[in-house]
Amino acid sequence: MARTGLPDRSGVVGRTGTGRPTTLHPGAWWLWSLGLGTAATRTTNPLLLALLIATSAYVVATCRSRAPWSRSYSAFVKLALAVLLIRLVFAVALGSPIPGTHVIVTLPELPLPHWAQGIRLGGKVTAESLVFAFYDGLKLATLLICVGAANALANPSRLLKSLPGALYETGVAVVVALTFAPNLIADVQRLRAARRLRGRPDKGVRGLLHVGLPVLEGALERSVALAAAMDARGYGRTAQVPPAVRRTTAALTLGGLLGVCAGTYGLLTAEGGTYGLPLLLAGLGAALAGLRLGGRRSLRTRYRPDRWDVRAWLVAGSGAAVAALLTLAAADDPAALHPGVVPLVSPTLPLWPAAAVLLGLLPSFLAPKEP
Repeated sequence: MARTGLPDRSGVVGRTGTGRPTTLHPGAWWLWSLGLGTAATRTTNPLLLALLIATSAYVVATCRSRAPWSRSYSAFVKLALAVLLIRLVFAVALGSPIPGTHVIVTLPELPLPHWAQGIRLGGKVTAESLVFAFYDGLKLATLLICVGAANALANPSRLLKSLPGALYETGVAVVVALTFAPNLIADVQRLRAARRLRGRPDKGVRGLLHVGLPVLEGALERSVALAAAMDARGYGRTAQVPPAVRRTTAALTLGGLLGVCAGTYGLLTAEGGTYGLPLLLAGLGAALAGLRLGGRRSLRTRYRPDRWDVRAWLVAGSGAAVAALLTLAAADDPAALHPGVVPLVSPTLPLWPAAAVLLGLLPSFLAPKEP
């Protein structure tokens, strides 16, 4: 009898009667969201940033499942709003290096010692400094919202299951942590409710001690039971590999990470633009080769592994296309993607960068919807 394709309550992937998975590979969602986040770092135009936020919100609204972890998007939106507000408060309280002539308000300025030169508390608050702080904070808020979209769309347990074999132990540790954290919260709520029913205090230092000790005892009992179960199932076994392979793996991984750091530094500086991208790509290749060789030590199989199909390529490619096109637009017409603040200039919506951002809506049409 064919399965219906309905996902269970834990968010595990379902399959249709033809064996076709009803959800995308979690790595595709992360690549899509990182592409949108990279595009957000290429501009300070509030109209383009708002379009990126709207794109991610629409895809999340149409593609996320009803699993508990899919409700994390609203938490990231609240965090992004808090970051934007904090950035504006810092601009008002600590001032800004941006010069301005449109004074909004003048706050009392506190005198500071000589060793704190360059920092001020209070003083004139100009419209130019507030607009600059708003642009800067909105860029970071958009990046956080794009990361929140990945958390709401990608199943974390399936993502950890897709890790390469070299990161197997790290994936197991994260899975155990993700499994135990909700149990700890449930234990605390259960014990506090029990103490309130018995008329005993559940707050303060005394209540914390009486609730914390049973929670710690239960966590230790679950840890011992989990360790025994994992040992019985053969967790921690490693294959014997030649010493030359181990040395090559360490050299490739370490050299690749150093190449990634040097390449990233080159891309962020004006002098390293020529060597930054080749060094970054070479470092990524060496690190991936090291991870692949390191996976030979892991003796494990995957139950129903997630397949990277055509839809996953298209979803990941749409995010990469948005990042690449916004990067080209920032180099071709920087004034449109970075509106000036001295003097104040009203931001305009550039047409073809906006059309490039709309490519991020492609997953809403390609990704399978939950029945």
